[in-house]
Amino acid sequence: MDNGGKKGILVESAPKPVGPYSQAVESGCFMFVSGQIPIDPETGALERDGFREAARRALENLKAIVEGAGYSMDDIVKVTVYITDIERFSEFNEIYKEYFNRPYPARAVVGVAALPLGAPLEVEAVLYTCRKK
Repeated sequence: MDNGGKKGILVESAPKPVGPYSQAVESGCFMFVSGQIPIDPETGALERDGFREAARRALENLKAIVEGAGYSMDDIVKVTVYITDIERFSEFNEIYKEYFNRPYPARAVVGVAALPLGAPLEVEAVLYTCRKK
């Protein structure tokens, strides 16, 4: 079966998918990283020690997939963040800046009613990968 030139990515240092999806998929000059919630990859448990810790865990999971696939956070060109409490927007920005350099990726932050497992946020990303090939 023709997969359209896409390649699934699975790294051991990030949470395993809990459904029929890949941690990330590479196709052409792009890699699309599935939404990462604050799940501890070793225990499979959701981070419950507060919003800041949850935000760091979700971003660490994203970073683990990106680096496990051979890229860096600087290769990310677009980030989408889903957050259940939009009042945490500024707090999230403080943590987010620890993971990205200028020029920052394009980004959208979307307030949502709920996320899987009761997570307070979910982060997905798109990378441009051709300059590394």
